Amino acid sequence: MATTIHSSLRPSMCSGRRKPSSISTNAARLSLNIISTAKELQQQLALRTGAVNSISKRLLSAFVESTFTLSHQPLRPTEGNFAPVKEIGEIQEILDIAGEIPADFPEGVYIRNGSNPLFGALHSSKSIFGKSHDIWVEGEGMLHGLYFTKSSDNTWTISYTNRYVQSDTYRLEKELKKPCFLPSTDGDLPAVLIAAALNTLMYGKAFKNISNTSVFEHAGRVFSAAENDNPHEIDLYSLGTLGSWNVDGDWKMPFTAHPKVIPGTGELVIFGFNLDRPFLTIGIVSADGKKLKRKVDIELDRCTYCHELGVTTTYNIILDTPLTLSKGRMLRGAPLIEFEKDSYARIGVMPHYGDASSIIWFYVQPFCTIHLVNCFEEDDEVIVRGFHVSSSIIMGPRLIDMTKETTNQGLNEEYSRLYEWRLNLKTRKVTGKYLTGTEVALEFPVINNKYVGLCHKYAYAQVADSPASFAGGPGIVRPKFGGFAKILLDEKEDVTTKDAGREGLIKVVYHHLDRNQFCTGATFVPKVSGASEDDGWIVSFVHDEGTHKSEVHIIDTRRFGCGPIAKITLPQRVPYGFHGAFVSKST
Repeated sequence: MATTIHSSLRPSMCSGRRKPSSISTNAARLSLNIISTAKELQQQLALRTGAVNSISKRLLSAFVESTFTLSHQPLRPTEGNFAPVKEIGEIQEILDIAGEIPADFPEGVYIRNGSNPLFGALHSSKSIFGKSHDIWVEGEGMLHGLYFTKSSDNTWTISYTNRYVQSDTYRLEKELKKPCFLPSTDGDLPAVLIAAALNTLMYGKAFKNISNTSVFEHAGRVFSAAENDNPHEIDLYSLGTLGSWNVDGDWKMPFTAHPKVIPGTGELVIFGFNLDRPFLTIGIVSADGKKLKRKVDIELDRCTYCHELGVTTTYNIILDTPLTLSKGRMLRGAPLIEFEKDSYARIGVMPHYGDASSIIWFYVQPFCTIHLVNCFEEDDEVIVRGFHVSSSIIMGPRLIDMTKETTNQGLNEEYSRLYEWRLNLKTRKVTGKYLTGTEVALEFPVINNKYVGLCHKYAYAQVADSPASFAGGPGIVRPKFGGFAKILLDEKEDVTTKDAGREGLIKVVYHHLDRNQFCTGATFVPKVSGASEDDGWIVSFVHDEGTHKSEVHIIDTRRFGCGPIAKITLPQRVPYGFHGAFVSKST
């Protein structure tokens, strides 16, 4: 019996206009009325007493407490390592190390970011307006840091700590010792609309600033980032939060979790997207991190969910996909995030210091790509490589029915394959093709950062484990990754005459983890004196769901199929998370 997989909903596939329900429309009107009435009340109070915040917030807080009930979202037995952990306090030295840290491994800190919900869990809300929920990628950011320090006699000291990223909303809820923000991302549209309106009135924003997605370094400073807020500067040696970074006050808007360094100049390309015009803004930060040298509004007709841009030596690469966000659509009773499968998709090539009119647009088949592998120039072409993913990836793929036959295939269809576009700047033509097959799903790509924006031979990714990801049964699928892939971009896959349709695919080598082990936050650490692009190591957090222990594995990328050269057992469990980075001591 075949399995039916429904990625219903989040975001939904929209092939035409749908009639909004009267309930949703009325809720939209009510949320606007609440905002309008509260703002009018605030203005009157400001004129008469000057006590806007203390009075209006007390009134709103009383309304919320009497109307909304918050509860913890339960985790299924297979989802234990998605549960949050506590801060451990002081940095702890680690003595449980199997294997050896290579002598030529660089000193530095391996840091991974991820969701670690405050107060024990993600939350759901229930009220007269319906139900609303936090989604799986929400939750306050927590940094996990592993420190590699070498003594004068060349012996290694390894230590670990973890810390919450202390955003403004984290500090607010921590001080009040309770969750303050109503879930406003997913659920019944009336409840979502009202929650967003109330959050905005009480705290000035609809969503929390969670800073839980990535870690990046620029000009000797280290930052935690998520795309709904400015990055937060981190003290590398304590993981403490030093403050929000808005480029000396010149960038007061959302900021990408994946900024890119321009090859040769050291300048940082940043961007942010908005629900209102201008939908997308691109900036360039100086190599010393002190000045915003360029800020350009891109003339898009919609707010596209743009998680990552690419860079080459000469250009910024812009993805304008039909995975869109629309406040107006939501107020009409449709989802905020929706994949418009019958809409258009295009890729823009823009000179670094160009403007909106300088962009060359290439129209392509509609697609959804969250993470790019790399972009570079080759003769008259710009090559763009990224993972094609399911449109439901942001809100969480949803499985409604399942049978055993498809647990080995389902997530591979839901998740991603490597795809390549070739954009010819001379002829203005574009070609595209898949580079990997459907037998595995790959995500969270990394490369040797020395080759960002340049032609390269290798990339690495985490390999999704379909049976483990589906093991919880129907509902939201929380992805688990059971190994790593080394992608040999210049080598073709070995195929026989029986392998019809695989002739154009490239070679992939795998490093599989043991049974019930899953990885997160993999990054590439190059050898300082490495002779080739792939001379280095993959470093990743690994959790064993059988022993309930977490480790960090170090894998020699030139002997990729072999076992780890070192396994470092951590003093406590590390939940699954998102992106990692290695910050060298020489930074």
